[in-house]
Amino acid sequence: MTDRKPMPGRIQKAPENFLSPELMEQARRARRSFMGKALAMGAGATAATVSSAARADDPAIVKLPAHTTGLGQPVAARGYGMPSQWERNLQRRESPGLTRVSAASVSFAPLQGMFGIITPNGLHFERHHQGWWDIDPSQHRLMINGLVKEARVFTMDELMRLPQVSRIHFIECGANTGMEWGNVAVPTVQYTHGMLSCCEYTGVLLSTLLDMVGADTKKGRYLLAEGADGSSMTRTIPMANALDDVMVAWAMNGEMLRPENGYPLRLVVPGIQGVSWVKYLRRLEVGDKPYDAKDEVLHYVDLMPDGTHRQYTSLQEVKSVITTPSGGQVLLDKGYYNVTGLAWSGRGKIKRVDVSFDGGRNWRTARLENPVLSKSLTRFNVDWVWDGSPAVLQSRAIDETGHVQPKLNQLRAVRGTRSIYHNNGIQSWKVADTGEVFNVQVY
Repeated sequence: MTDRKPMPGRIQKAPENFLSPELMEQARRARRSFMGKALAMGAGATAATVSSAARADDPAIVKLPAHTTGLGQPVAARGYGMPSQWERNLQRRESPGLTRVSAASVSFAPLQGMFGIITPNGLHFERHHQGWWDIDPSQHRLMINGLVKEARVFTMDELMRLPQVSRIHFIECGANTGMEWGNVAVPTVQYTHGMLSCCEYTGVLLSTLLDMVGADTKKGRYLLAEGADGSSMTRTIPMANALDDVMVAWAMNGEMLRPENGYPLRLVVPGIQGVSWVKYLRRLEVGDKPYDAKDEVLHYVDLMPDGTHRQYTSLQEVKSVITTPSGGQVLLDKGYYNVTGLAWSGRGKIKRVDVSFDGGRNWRTARLENPVLSKSLTRFNVDWVWDGSPAVLQSRAIDETGHVQPKLNQLRAVRGTRSIYHNNGIQSWKVADTGEVFNVQVY
C-alpha cells in the first residue's frame, strides 16, 4: 500500500543552552549510521525492518531489569516528590550576561521539554528586581486604602477564608523575545520565548476585596499595586481590569505559591504583562489617575522609531511559537514528526494556529488541543514528514477577536528595531539538511 505512514523520526533534545561539539558529532554519527543501514538494505520500508531486527534481541526486552525483579523504594521515601533523575537536565536557566546581578535577572522556562499547557511549579520562569524572599505568612499583611469607605488590613488567614476561585492563565514578561528585535540573538526557544508560563491560580477575586472596603469604583479609575520586596515594585492597574478578572492569589497548581513566584501573596492580572502581577503583594491603593511609578515611566515602555516612548502598553498581544522542533534540537532521521507548540493572547481565546514549513509561502491549520481557555496557553500540534531537505518552520496565531500574529517585518515597520518589550512577531526555525535546527529570521 502506498499510503503507509512514514516511520516516526528521532529527535535530539536541545540541552540547556548550546549543543556541545561532542553532542553534535554524536548526533551526526547516529544519523549517518542509521541512514547508512537503511540505504544498505534498500530504501523506504526497510526502516521498519531495521527497527524490528534491532528489537529481536534487545536486552531491554529479553532481560529482566532490577526494577522488575527487586523491591522498590517505600511510600513517602520522598516527602515531597521530585522529577526522575533521568529528567534532571530539564531546568530553568539564567541567560549568562543578561544582567550584571543575578538577584535582578531572569531565569527562562525550558519550553522545548514541556508538555500540555501547565507549567510545573519548579520550572516556572523567574523575574526578580531585587532577589526573592521566603516571607513568613503569619507576618504578612495586605492593606487596601485610598478612595475607599474603610481602609482595611488583611492577614493571610483572613484572605484565605474568603470565597475562592481557581483559574488557568498564562503569564508572560513584557520583555519576552525582546533580545530578537534587531536580529537573531539566542539559539533556543528557552531563551527566545522562555519568559512564559501557565498555571492554575487560586485566590480571591480583587472585586470581592474592593467591595468589602467600599471602593469608589467611579472616581477611583485605577489602583496602585505594591510589592513587599526590596525593589518596592509598584504598578498601576486599571479599575476595569480589577473589576473583571484580576485575582489576589496565594496558590498555583494546587499548592501554595513558591517563594520565587511571590509567596505568600501575588496579584494575577490575566492578559497583562508579568511585571503587573506584583509579587509579595502588600498594598492596594485606589486612586483617580495613573501613578506613573518608576517601572512605568522609565522601564517597560516601548521605544518607537521616532525616539518617543509609548507608555502603559501592558496587554500581551496574540503570539505563538513552535517548541519542537526548535533551535538546538537535531532531527536524526527523515520521516514523520509531530510538530508542537504554544499559542496565547491577552485578548482572549486562541481561535486558530497556522503552521508553515517553507518560510511562510504556504500554511496548514494545526490541531488545537483542549482545553482552549481565555488568556491561557493553548497547545497545538501538526503532522509533518521531513524529507531531508532544508525547511523553515513558522507558526501564526489568530485570536477570537480577529487579531493576527504579525510577521517580523510588519512589526518592525511600526515599532522599529530598538525596542525591548512586546515582540510578538512570527518565530522562524530553520531545519538544515543535516537535521540541525537553527534560530533564523525569515519574512
